[in-house]
Amino acid sequence: MSRSLGPKGKVCRRFNMNLFGNPKFDRLISKRPVTPGMHGVLQGRKKISEYGMQLAEKQKLKYIYGLKEAQFRANFHKAQQQKGITSDNLMILLERRLDNVVYRLGFATTRSAARQIVTHGHIKVNGRRVNIPSFLVRGNDVITVKENTTSTTLLRRMVEESSSREMTPWLDLDKATLRGLVQRLPLRSEIPTVAREQLVVELYSK
Repeated sequence: MSRSLGPKGKVCRRFNMNLFGNPKFDRLISKRPVTPGMHGVLQGRKKISEYGMQLAEKQKLKYIYGLKEAQFRANFHKAQQQKGITSDNLMILLERRLDNVVYRLGFATTRSAARQIVTHGHIKVNGRRVNIPSFLVRGNDVITVKENTTSTTLLRRMVEESSSREMTPWLDLDKATLRGLVQRLPLRSEIPTVAREQLVVELYSK
């Protein structure tokens, strides 16, 4: 399992963006609109090179989806091998990860919580327990909760806490039965823009 163990608040302040989905980081960014460190500067005041911009966009995606460099690079190479636009393919692959799908369905309040839920064996895909966060879902896959009191109670609480979040159009959730359905694969236009992924393509193409 890959996760960021450092101070997440500093990461959000560095990019001036809530990369982890927790509302407390929105408040932190608003309260402290400078980069972290003794000599922090206001966002936008520091000039960044072309390479620096490309690197920053890659780091954003790595933090958001919780990937290490080797995992991210593997996804990029897979996206390159597919037909279509590499940057779009990359985003669709990242969205298809099981931990992300669990998050999008509302089974977790953050992606890091979703990753933990998957690795602890609370999730089934098409009736089989899957504890691999990087598992890629396919169209018509059914996501359900392990049949025990602990799993059901935990996931019902998570769904309630995530109730205000809008459901993504390529997924469907039956809250009564805690049954999620991957209606189809996502379109790039349906994935919230969090980074300029074309700059990531340029970075890896050097």
